[in-house]
Amino acid sequence: MKFRVFFGASLLAVVVACGSVIPAQAQSISQALAAAYDHAPDLQEALISAKSSAERIAQAKSRMMPNVSATISGGAGSALIGGSWSPVTPSLNTSLDFGQNVFDGGATAAQVEAARAGAEVAELQLRTTEQTVLYQVIQAYLNVLSGRETLALRQDNINFFRAQLQSAQDRLDVGEGTRIDVAQAQARLAQVQAAYQASNGSLQSAEATFQRLVGQRPQNLSRSHNFAGLIPRTLDAALAEAEAGHPGILMAKAGIRAAQAGVDLAQSGFGPSAAVSASLGSTWTDGGARDGFNAQVGFRISVPIYSGGATGSALREANLGQIKSEIGAMSAYDQIREAVIAAWTGIQSADAQINAAQAGVSASTTVLDGVVQERDLGTRTTLDVLNAQADLTSARESLITASSNKVLASFALLSATGRLTAADLGLPVQVKTAVPYTQAVEDVWQELRTIAE
Repeated sequence: MKFRVFFGASLLAVVVACGSVIPAQAQSISQALAAAYDHAPDLQEALISAKSSAERIAQAKSRMMPNVSATISGGAGSALIGGSWSPVTPSLNTSLDFGQNVFDGGATAAQVEAARAGAEVAELQLRTTEQTVLYQVIQAYLNVLSGRETLALRQDNINFFRAQLQSAQDRLDVGEGTRIDVAQAQARLAQVQAAYQASNGSLQSAEATFQRLVGQRPQNLSRSHNFAGLIPRTLDAALAEAEAGHPGILMAKAGIRAAQAGVDLAQSGFGPSAAVSASLGSTWTDGGARDGFNAQVGFRISVPIYSGGATGSALREANLGQIKSEIGAMSAYDQIREAVIAAWTGIQSADAQINAAQAGVSASTTVLDGVVQERDLGTRTTLDVLNAQADLTSARESLITASSNKVLASFALLSATGRLTAADLGLPVQVKTAVPYTQAVEDVWQELRTIAE
């Protein structure tokens, strides 16, 4: 009866103590991802790069837009004539100049297309960075969670081996045990204490990585998540999703577009170009005869005849660049296909590992209970108990690892299919994209208005 009362009071004390240290609110994977998305400087840098790339569209378009400028100049002075200084009549000149490229052989259209492809590549690079950041957060999240579970397991090991050491010492004191049992228990206790310190160091490093990526200290973590519905049902479906939407494949396609535009730009070097110009000005010379207004209209037509081989070389280089981009696209497709298959098989392997680890934990628990009872009856030694506990610990560690691998492989598959994004995951954040900014700078009259950054 006294033992039951003591045990009940101890259990209540443990529950109260645990309740005082466990955070009141769990930190889910979704919350960690959302916090990291808002915090990550890499994403902000990629967003600025995408906006910067969009500006090249406006710069390319400007080559076929009117160019209007106003100029005002004037001066006064003196001149040395016949050994004496004479004043020079002051003058003031003003002009309004207009220039317009009429035809450039398609060079501007090719440059605009290349700039648009470049802006698309930059936007897709933002998505790639987004997937990289989110996947790193998943890895850090699971490393902390696994580290905490492993640390708790190692602490249980310490408690167990301390109890075995005390049991061996008690049996030695009453003449039922040996010094060998005590020494073996002491050695195993020292081993698990060292393992505990190593796990604690690894956990602190994992928590520091988590805080760097998320901007918050890890709280009460859990492997559960609500993204299972995004996982494709079959490998073929996963490959189809990757081919249709992975940013790596889309970047390769945009690169081909840019290379084709480069070929068009090089070909335009063989064609003529035409431009018109006009100016309206006035000159005042302190009432002189040159006072008044003047106007002028002109045109220019240029036909290339010989460029020393530079134009032909540029075209050949552009053609080689297009071939290179197509080969790169095939390589990107193969790499992404490989990543999808690896992630898919990783999920299957993790499922098998979980089943095996669960069976191992169950069997090792039964074995340990039996060995302890046999040791108490004198048919087993303390070493047998220590070995059985080590087997159980190994099985539990395998279960922790397999459970983390299953979650990590699931998110690796989402990344390989191109769906590890804030939009696809439904994170409560404002999605970072340069698309609205790109649409704004496409406006050819944007210099007359303010562009929101």
